[in-house]
Amino acid sequence: MIRILIAEDQAIVRQGLKMMIEQQSNYKVVAEATNGKEAIEKIETHFIDCVLMDIRMPDVDGIQATKVIKKRWPHVKILILTTFNDDDYAIDALKAGANGFMLKTADADKVMEAIDSCMSGGLKLHEEVAAKVVPKLLNYNHRTSQADIPLSPREIEITRCVGEGKTNKEIATELHLSVGTVKNQVSQILQKLNLRDRTQLAIYAIRNHFV
Repeated sequence: MIRILIAEDQAIVRQGLKMMIEQQSNYKVVAEATNGKEAIEKIETHFIDCVLMDIRMPDVDGIQATKVIKKRWPHVKILILTTFNDDDYAIDALKAGANGFMLKTADADKVMEAIDSCMSGGLKLHEEVAAKVVPKLLNYNHRTSQADIPLSPREIEITRCVGEGKTNKEIATELHLSVGTVKNQVSQILQKLNLRDRTQLAIYAIRNHFV
């Protein structure tokens, strides 16, 4: 059972998301919050696997809350779900450790697909957001030269796959590896590059033109 926390300041949106999620037998909404501060407090008292996080909320916004949650509970997956199709918001959310960024205009199947992807280790971006965010990441000036990258060819392949948002299972299938091997390789890559999580690795892959 995947335990979900919904952090959203509009009650009608929370109710709609809860109804949608709980139609799936393997998901359950175990807590709700009206702002980022409440979301952090709920994780202190509930075991949470995934947070559906709005961005603009009173007291503590979604990006600030994401930073705190990922620092204190790095295992918790966070899917940003917002009305704001803003590339700066998306980049800030990914830097904070979010595992995905979706717009509320997405249909129910797309939202559930995004939750599944996050829980499987993927990085899911709404198509409209990705179209603006990826080019912006590619234009960052602090790109590392290929010669300075301390990764083996196999590790570069895996990093490329992470940058494409693939899950461990999808990477294993594409590269003809076991899922366990992929998990171990990703952990080693994160250590080599001194990165915190897969989201940072995906950004690294895009910035360095692996994707």
